Parts: sequence; C-alpha cells; structure tokens
Amino acid sequence: MSIHINAKKEEIAKIVIMPGDPKRAELIAKKYLKDYRLVNDVRGMCAYTGEYNGKKITVMGSGMGIPSMGIYSYELYNEYDVDIIIRVGSMGSNNETLKLRDVLVVASSYTESEFAKNLTGVSSYISYPDYELTQNIYEVGKKEYNGVVKKGNIACSECFDKYTLDKNLYYNRIPKKHNILGCEMESFALFKTAEFLNKKAACILTVVDANYTDKALTSKEREQDLDIMVDIVFKTIKEII
Repeated sequence: MSIHINAKKEEIAKIVIMPGDPKRAELIAKKYLKDYRLVNDVRGMCAYTGEYNGKKITVMGSGMGIPSMGIYSYELYNEYDVDIIIRVGSMGSNNETLKLRDVLVVASSYTESEFAKNLTGVSSYISYPDYELTQNIYEVGKKEYNGVVKKGNIACSECFDKYTLDKNLYYNRIPKKHNILGCEMESFALFKTAEFLNKKAACILTVVDANYTDKALTSKEREQDLDIMVDIVFKTIKEII
C-alpha cells in the first residue's frame, strides 16, 4: 500500500493504462479485461486489474491536473514497481488540423508549472514521453485508423482554459518553436515523473473541444465515446509490449 493507493503490491500490474476519470477506467476494464477486479478505491480513484491477451493490466484513474497525476504516477512507479503508464485522455485543440474526435499521440508536453522544480530541484518546462513506446503507439494508430491519428506537441495547463479570462493569452505566451497543437492538464507531470524515476510513459489524447468551433463533446461522450485511442493502446500492448 501507499499513501493514496490501498491495493496490495501484487495487485497492480507492471503496465497501467490511466484515464483521468475513474468511471472511464471502469468502462475500459469492463470492455477489455478478462476477470478484472477492483483493487483500489481510495478517494474514489478506482483501479481495476485483469488480463488482456495473456498480460496482466491495470486500469486506474489519475484525477485531473498536474498534482493529481504527479501523486498517482509517482506512487505507482515507486511503490508498486510499475514499468509503464500510458495516459488516455481528452484535450482541447487550438489548431484546425485537429478536428473533434481526432486522436493525438503526444510527442512532448510544455508547461508553465514549477512541478519539475518541486520534484527534482531543477526547473524544466518541457517533458517527453518514452520515444520507443510513443512511436509504437503512433505506428499502430496510423495502421488501424489512418487519417484520424496524428502526432504532435501539447501544452499542459494548471487552469482549465474555458474558465480563463482569455484562453488565447495562454497560447500566445508559449514560444512558437514548440508547435503546440492543443492543451490538457496531466501529461507533463506523468512524463517528468517517469523521467525522474527512470520509468516509461506515453500519452494519447482525443480532441473533445476546440478554440475554432463552439461544438464540443458532452460530459457523457467524454466518458464513453473515446474508444479509438483506447483500442490503439490495447492493440499496441498486444503487438509490441
């Protein structure tokens, strides 16, 4: 057990798939895992462990935001000896090349947060996933869903952009060289924690809203209608891992 996870060590798999929403974790477990069972329920952040294609897999929610992802990823890596965490989540797009329901395999994550300084003692504002794992996910995605799956860079914000005074102010502060395609709130912490602990991480996101349109996925659709990215992750686990 750790501070925020009450599973026994052997109940958590070496590979963890991590949506933000614990309800989404349950839906994923029900659809993909054989003989799954609930192994953590602290603070309602449910984790389920079962079997997929002969491999033991855990699906667990991360909650929302850099601090929440930082806590759960650190404890999974450090206390439960997890090797790989793959975040499956939602994002907003600020680039018209990414449409609603398009899928982005994240190549880097930029932030204004001081999470890295707090964790490691050294300020850093860009973090990277494991290259090989990310490339494997991207190649599987392109093979299975060509035209829907892209790869690119994301911004990781500490404030939900819909609530800000002017969401464009955030994007305008980001150096153009980073070629940011949109925003979410967890990837930087996952990547930096994995780097700090010498573990592997990746992130795949579905576009649920965008700055250039008023259309957006509903909360129910965000919970249930993100099957493509999850399917890509499980196909990657089957073929590569």
